[in-house]
Amino acid sequence: MGEYTTAADDNLLGISDKAQLNELEAKGVLRAEEFMLDLDFPVKISTSLILDIHRTAFGEIYEWAGKWRNKDLQVGFYTPPKFFDVPRLMSEFIYDLNYRLQNLNSNDTNALVKELAWAHHRTVHIHPFVNGNGRSARLITDLLAYMHGYQSVELYQREGDGRKKYLQAVKLADTYDFSELEQMIRAQLKPL
Repeated sequence: MGEYTTAADDNLLGISDKAQLNELEAKGVLRAEEFMLDLDFPVKISTSLILDIHRTAFGEIYEWAGKWRNKDLQVGFYTPPKFFDVPRLMSEFIYDLNYRLQNLNSNDTNALVKELAWAHHRTVHIHPFVNGNGRSARLITDLLAYMHGYQSVELYQREGDGRKKYLQAVKLADTYDFSELEQMIRAQLKPL
């Protein structure tokens, strides 16, 4: 998985400075975290909730915020599913996720870690948005953690070894081996 480079004409503000865009995006992600913490738990995961989270994070900057992607992407060496499959894949994901959460033993931390890793990877794999997919996957992971009484799960760093380990764990999960992603989540999972 690689980085998506945002062009100046891609944002509503016409900003071409990458550092400034990164700062605005980081503030948007914090807004999305606050939005999620203000929800009345437990919540049922829905298409509208996931789109609202993405819109809250990126809506002040990008026109595509809160909408499923309408074009195919190439992310490094990874080719996500075709854009026209995204609504169906996300509906299936949301259905599966709600079913899995409904059958989750709240006291079983290992089971929760497995569900967080699965949900995180599934979102990254589908790549439902034009941009912000990794951040959205982390926001969804955080939402699920909040729903079960845990703090946000700090899975990612923009640079260095942390980034490499994260990308390696996601690639390994592509082979249905979630062990490294689960290990990263378990290490970060702390009660609220």
